Amino acid sequence: MLTVLHRIGWVACVVYATIPSFWLMIHPWTNYWRSRRTSPYRVLVPIWVGMWVLLGLIASPWRDLLLYDSWWTWIPAAVLFAIGAWIYRRSGTGFSAVQLGGLPEVTLGHREQKLAISGIRAYVRHPVYLGHFCEMVAWSVGTGLAVCYALTTFALVIGAIMIRLEDRELEQRFGEEYRDYRSRVPAILPKILSK
Repeated sequence: MLTVLHRIGWVACVVYATIPSFWLMIHPWTNYWRSRRTSPYRVLVPIWVGMWVLLGLIASPWRDLLLYDSWWTWIPAAVLFAIGAWIYRRSGTGFSAVQLGGLPEVTLGHREQKLAISGIRAYVRHPVYLGHFCEMVAWSVGTGLAVCYALTTFALVIGAIMIRLEDRELEQRFGEEYRDYRSRVPAILPKILSK
């Protein structure tokens, strides 16, 4: 059973670790993607799946390297999974599926220009990324796999770059409204934890 969980954790961390890279394929080139006649996701999603395969191949030699092996680590992992799921649910409140899918950024027909700052976003600017982080840490803690910790670290480094770029883009789109919001609400660690 633990071997199956280790494999699932490794694959989940590979997929999660590519999310910032997927975002970086979109946002620096939003004008290019908007100029295309067809959905950019017809190109981007296959490239993203290719990233999973490539990162999986790179990480595969270390997929069985355990830092520790204990059943009880699944207890804090379960708590982190629950927190991540709760954050994901809250992230959808006041934030449309169109916004979550990034359509306003890449297609001309979906130019939703509404800054979402209520609900969970009153405490953290990027709750979806916080949810991803909770899930990756949960898999790392639960499995004890070195590769999961390495992929989580990789995602954090690339994610920090992604958040800076996203903040810059949101400031360009929303101006003073976003600057005020950014000055009041932390990026990843919720206000209750950052005080």
